[in-house]
Amino acid sequence: MKNLVDEIVGLTIDADTRPAETGVPGLLMIKGDVPQHQLAALYQPIIGLVVQGRKILTVGGRKIDVIGPSYYLVPMHLPVKARVSGRDGRDYLSLGLALNNQAVHRLLRDLPSDLVPTGSRDLAACEADEEFLYPWLRMLRLMKSPHDIAALAPVYEREILYRVLVGSQGWYLRQLALTESAFSKIASTVQWLRANYMQPIVIEDLARSAAMAVTTFHRQFKSATGLSPIQFQKQLRLLEARNLIAFEGHAVANAAYEVGYQSPSQFNREYSRFFGAPPARDTAVLRRIESARAA
Repeated sequence: MKNLVDEIVGLTIDADTRPAETGVPGLLMIKGDVPQHQLAALYQPIIGLVVQGRKILTVGGRKIDVIGPSYYLVPMHLPVKARVSGRDGRDYLSLGLALNNQAVHRLLRDLPSDLVPTGSRDLAACEADEEFLYPWLRMLRLMKSPHDIAALAPVYEREILYRVLVGSQGWYLRQLALTESAFSKIASTVQWLRANYMQPIVIEDLARSAAMAVTTFHRQFKSATGLSPIQFQKQLRLLEARNLIAFEGHAVANAAYEVGYQSPSQFNREYSRFFGAPPARDTAVLRRIESARAA
């Protein structure tokens, strides 16, 4: 196991603290101290592999403690806050593989119908054994042979998906692939909320679109995301407002209105509660960090 981890580390020696493209479709890597604004974000559906170090993710009211080498799954777009750190004298290093729904569908078609993923229905960290690490290593090796990427990257991606599917997070992949499952319908609602986060939402309309009773919809949404629909929308708004203030030069009140708030004072309260500091102070820190990194 140690040799596998060491080889992966060797292949990522030039990784940055920004999510770095590898040249392999969907594969990202990140290393070292990660800036604050990258640790509170709307995560895309992804399989995350912490190679070394530690990452603690907060998804709604859930905490996922990932100590490398371990992996986690973000099955749909979710607002996430996180903390990362090195461990045992080694820098934090993680890889991410964007979740490809088409590849999941193709994989499921080729598997025995009686294959039932094991594990619980809670997002959790999963230990990465040698069988899980090998296809990640092969993916990274493709950076040195770009002419092999088109032919071999889908093969290694398929093996990674298979290992997740038969592991303790496999339930999520199977449910996402079943278009009539409650989980898949909630994923569709999340897509709508992402595109329409500035609009007022009517829970009854969302429940009707998901073909669920209101109480069932609330329960299923909270189960899938860790948040109520209103909380989910609120966190989307706050994350977007943070970017507008810190990196696009918007005034605090203007950003609040831009993302759908009618009351700047309510925006300030909710921003401070979510990020731990008022918007002007928090975003000033982010700008200083980015300036120092760019220097």
